[in-house]
Amino acid sequence: MAPDPSIRPTTVQRWSRGHWDEAPSADAVAAEEPLEIRVETRSVSVTLRTPGHDDELAAGFLLSEGLLRQRSDLRAIRPYPRNEAGNVVDVFLGEAVHCDFASLTRHVFASSSCGLCGTASIQALRRRFPPIAEHFEVAPQTLLSLPDQLRAAQAGFSVSGGLHAAALFSPEGRLWVVREDVGRHNAVDKVIGRRFLDGAVPTGPAVLMVSGRVSFELVQKALAAGIGLIAAVSAPSSLAVEFARESGQTLVGFLREGRFNVYAGPQRIGPPRPESVQ
Repeated sequence: MAPDPSIRPTTVQRWSRGHWDEAPSADAVAAEEPLEIRVETRSVSVTLRTPGHDDELAAGFLLSEGLLRQRSDLRAIRPYPRNEAGNVVDVFLGEAVHCDFASLTRHVFASSSCGLCGTASIQALRRRFPPIAEHFEVAPQTLLSLPDQLRAAQAGFSVSGGLHAAALFSPEGRLWVVREDVGRHNAVDKVIGRRFLDGAVPTGPAVLMVSGRVSFELVQKALAAGIGLIAAVSAPSSLAVEFARESGQTLVGFLREGRFNVYAGPQRIGPPRPESVQ
């Protein structure tokens, strides 16, 4: 069996119950390496990610940046042949797509250095990605089933304990795709990138579930993919709540242990199924 690229073996010296173990023990940690994304052979981003599904990561990243909108916008994604480490991918665009490299690289730099969230930048994102008007409902019982499904699918986390996860579900709770990464935004990029490569963006009725907290950036990426409901086991930020409300999205937080909070878009949370009504 091929080694899991998301995991790296290591050794640890363990302290337990007041003393050291006699010898170092084998362990595993989450892999973290840089990935350079190039568009038409020009570098536009370097991100630290967990290796694996790099084509999805590149596609999802460029979708969330507004460069890709539909499957025909993408001609190919290929590893850069002169990089033996496998840490560079080349993205080739469709003939109808024009890339403003100056604008793209400025925006990527601002985002990575926490300069994105000025009022003008957020307004520009709202103009780029229209609000979601699509209505669908997800039963509370379905929402409550998602954390266990997500946890059961986190193979890398089970070994290393060091990976975030994102997954896309149908409104009925069927798992479509799950990805893990050291960066929660990378995990989301891989999920929406997979759907994009499959020609399934905009996603239609769907639930994006993440294993940690929800930041503005994750809500924005969901909007770029046309995802109307975002759920998380932890808390959202204030800007994530504000952006979800203004973008017509449903935002659910603290989805765990039989409960959840709805911060935006409660109309998509349907009534309980009859069999669970006491």
